[in-house]
Amino acid sequence: MKTFLKKTALAALTLILVAGLSSCEATRNANNKQKGAVIGTAGGAILGAIIGNNVGKGGKGEIGAVIGGVVGGTAGVLIGNKMDKQAQKIEEEIPGAKVERIDDGILVTFDENSGVHFETEKYNITSSSEVMLTKLANILKEYPDTNVLVAGHTDSSGSATYNMTLSEKRAYAVTNYFINNKGLSSSRFTTTWFGEDQPIADNGTAEGRAQNRRVNVAIVPNDKMKQDAQKEAGEN
Repeated sequence: MKTFLKKTALAALTLILVAGLSSCEATRNANNKQKGAVIGTAGGAILGAIIGNNVGKGGKGEIGAVIGGVVGGTAGVLIGNKMDKQAQKIEEEIPGAKVERIDDGILVTFDENSGVHFETEKYNITSSSEVMLTKLANILKEYPDTNVLVAGHTDSSGSATYNMTLSEKRAYAVTNYFINNKGLSSSRFTTTWFGEDQPIADNGTAEGRAQNRRVNVAIVPNDKMKQDAQKEAGEN
């Protein structure tokens, strides 16, 4: 009887959480497929959003260790609710960043227009970038049961080989800032890079190139969050 009541209560919670998914812009803009964590859609969108068809071109990190399959059912709803709250906090505290909820994860895009940028042909973290990255680091500390993928990108200025190396250095600059300067655990991070291979804007314009010089940060639930959610939902 207790198990039945628990599952009934969780089912009711599921309906409440699904109905309340309009708390932040990231979730308001998500379609049903993107809300896979809540409605049980198959995973892969966040992987595609960051890795695309270029697996192996840049960093050799174990992406599979960071990006897992979407958890469905009531456990997925519980995870989705936690990730929604985290996405909302990122939007509130880092208004310049683009924040998207995709599957079980959060995709944060920093470009030259959002406060995290690099000087031309350099990869050191600037003082203005520190402000934004510190805000994100504090949120990551508040939500410790997540893993983080950092991906570096460049525009098409310069040779492809040079840009690949530059994007690697910039991605590691961000990762190392989180670990060495903000005390986050290195076990949470995977770093990858793609040079000029994944533009999101026209490299033929100055505005487009500024958007392409970017760092993506994907935040996904770790095994502990998944196991805790499954236990709370009575699914294991």
